[in-house]
Amino acid sequence: MNISKKMKAVVLTGHGGLDKLEYRVDYPTPEPDSNEVLIKVAACGLNNTDVNTRSGWYSKAVSDATTGDAYTTVDGNDPTWGGAPLTFPRIQGADVCGTVVVAGANADQSLIGKRVITDNWLRDWNDPDNKNSTGYFGSECNGGYAEYATIDYRNVGVVNSDLSDAELATFSCSYTTAEGMLSRANVKPGDSVLITGASGGVGSALLQLAKRRGATVVGLSAEHKHAELKKLGAHALISRDPASLKEALELAINKAAVSVVADVVGGPMFPQLIDCLERGGRYTCSGAIAGPIVDLDLRTLYLHDLTFTGSTVIPTNIFGDLIGYIEKKEIKPVLAATYPLMELAKAQQAFIDKQQCGNIVVTM
Repeated sequence: MNISKKMKAVVLTGHGGLDKLEYRVDYPTPEPDSNEVLIKVAACGLNNTDVNTRSGWYSKAVSDATTGDAYTTVDGNDPTWGGAPLTFPRIQGADVCGTVVVAGANADQSLIGKRVITDNWLRDWNDPDNKNSTGYFGSECNGGYAEYATIDYRNVGVVNSDLSDAELATFSCSYTTAEGMLSRANVKPGDSVLITGASGGVGSALLQLAKRRGATVVGLSAEHKHAELKKLGAHALISRDPASLKEALELAINKAAVSVVADVVGGPMFPQLIDCLERGGRYTCSGAIAGPIVDLDLRTLYLHDLTFTGSTVIPTNIFGDLIGYIEKKEIKPVLAATYPLMELAKAQQAFIDKQQCGNIVVTM
């Protein structure tokens, strides 16, 4: 096919506010190296990583909740998820759905013409389980907020599905993050799982995937989103700011404790979350949008035999498992809204405002 030397893209020009996102119509189209494929992007989902990297929230100099606005105290040495500086300009965007149009000399040529989604964990493929040698698509390299993107051929998966491009672009980051959390916490049939931020991309994925594992699922979210979450199969739903979380749980599931807390919120509610774990319970975390600095009574941790796990880099099998879940229709997309690429800043503001249930996607 005839591929233009220039493409439309939104580039991040530095850490700061939404004004750091610049829409370009003349950005150089990337060329794949020998192990890469070139994807003609159809849609790309938004994620917290985009916002947190732009604003510099990952820096340890920042202790505030995620606001999406610029921070004045960012340390230039650790402003990203991996604790290292970025070079700019950078095309962000991890959750690509598109069609492979070119394959490098060493890449799988059969991928050409196939609709794919991206596995966003960049790995040393000679040692793929080494967490110290990972990067993230759209962070450590250019991503999908553009007409074309390149990525290692081992980071794409062909999806046979009647879902739309925008719907497929809701899955990769949110659902692999959620599945990684549940795997770390060893969620199984008979567990009860309390999910914070249940209406967000990761939260709604956690809800579906925990239920898929046979757990009783309780979601915390704003009440006006409860009807939508009920459709996803939540067994019970609680207001995100209950006066007493234990009492709310007692009313919801007839017991004041759960075996697992899956948390992407953190912040002031953290002590209540930990107090609601039964003896031997498990806490798993992959976010802290309400604030990264929390209070922990170590006596609760050790006297109740609790297990805490953080979850970021996922095992290599999870992406392939996710594609299987999609193709077998065991999970479904929660697409809140779509925006054209040129309105990425507007889409990101809607994402920050969190009035939606599910994921926001930009389309080409």
